[in-house]
Amino acid sequence: MKFKEMKLLISGRVQGVGFRHFTRTNAGELGLKGWVRNLNNGDVEALLQGPENKLSEMIEKLKNGPLPARVDQIEVVSESDNPDDIGDNFKVVR
Repeated sequence: MKFKEMKLLISGRVQGVGFRHFTRTNAGELGLKGWVRNLNNGDVEALLQGPENKLSEMIEKLKNGPLPARVDQIEVVSESDNPDDIGDNFKVVR
């Protein structure tokens, strides 16, 4: 199973709707490592590390997000097959 890292930029109505908590909860359930944070422009940025199939599953979950979020776009900003060690859990960065 291939271990990868992906940095995502999520746009739409994704702030003030529990999107970061949703992301952390689902990442934890899938065994992913990384972080999620709000950006000043209203988007959310996430760094995800884990098996390729779990990353794909996570992106599918993020496409819907929590109610009342509205995801307009998920852009893969970067991908790596050799991720740096960022710890053993997933966290919300403020």
